Amino acid sequence: MKPTMMDVAALARVSQATVSLILNGSSGARFSEATRKRVLDAAQELGYRLSSRSAASANSNSKVIVFVVDELTTDPWMSLAFEGAREKALELGIRVTLGVFRKDEDPEESIFSICDSQSLVGYIFGTILTRKIDPPEPLFKVPSILVNCYDQQRRLPSIVPGDVAGGRAATERLIAAGCRRIALINGQEGLDNPRDRLRGYKQALASNDLAYDPELVHYGNWEPSSGYEKTHALMKLPDPPDGIFCANDLMALGCIEALKEIGKAIPSDVAVVGFDNRDIAQFTFPPLTTFHLPMFEMGAMAVEMMADIAGGLNSSHDQLKVECRLVERKSA
Repeated sequence: MKPTMMDVAALARVSQATVSLILNGSSGARFSEATRKRVLDAAQELGYRLSSRSAASANSNSKVIVFVVDELTTDPWMSLAFEGAREKALELGIRVTLGVFRKDEDPEESIFSICDSQSLVGYIFGTILTRKIDPPEPLFKVPSILVNCYDQQRRLPSIVPGDVAGGRAATERLIAAGCRRIALINGQEGLDNPRDRLRGYKQALASNDLAYDPELVHYGNWEPSSGYEKTHALMKLPDPPDGIFCANDLMALGCIEALKEIGKAIPSDVAVVGFDNRDIAQFTFPPLTTFHLPMFEMGAMAVEMMADIAGGLNSSHDQLKVECRLVERKSA
């Protein structure tokens, strides 16, 4: 099989976004020479080449997919999803362009109004947080696919991460490491990801005859500071945890620092598992065992689904849940 950007990222031990920025020569991206060399060497070893633009640009009248996001800069997730969509679209000879639409904007005066004059294959609409949305009206006028969000009435197909299965797998990874009293430092209450990862956590405990203890579940704010604070609180319990599942890698950073501060060895005293597979996860000490948030893959799948719809093949699935795969390192 032809090597992909994911293969290069795995060999070079960086994210797909890093590979894309380096191989595309993005002027605003700053990387060490060592990182740049690892990526270039991995691409050469695998025989990877960026997809040619020639197929997509051969016909100036070719149709386009417009990838619309609600936010692009606060987290890397929509950038990764767009990179996955862009790479897959180039392979298929389709143009893809990017625009931002925020909930307070008028669709008549936004990216949608600009795209009305284009020859559209359709829209991909993505959100930085996994959540239920009321899709903007223009999405119902042409084929449209939701990424990292969903329509409660299932009027549009959607692609979301498998957070329940991911939460269960993360907890089971700690159980496999011998942990029997497992804490969860979760994200903000009321959001979809924390709700679903908690559900998976509870499923794993129940399947392994481990009691659920609400004292072991703390809600944070996705930042290292809350991972740090919640870990200190957990370790002060009369019966503290021997394993901690952090619902994202940034909170896991704070968790690791707190455990070191109180003299706990990782993973022999307390094992730690994160979630997201951010670049920083490989540089913690010890390197963080985590689960990969498949945004790049979800963007690519959305383009494949759009191409199928354009070809008259409508999927019977109104929602696809994509596996969050284990990235094995040394913290658990």
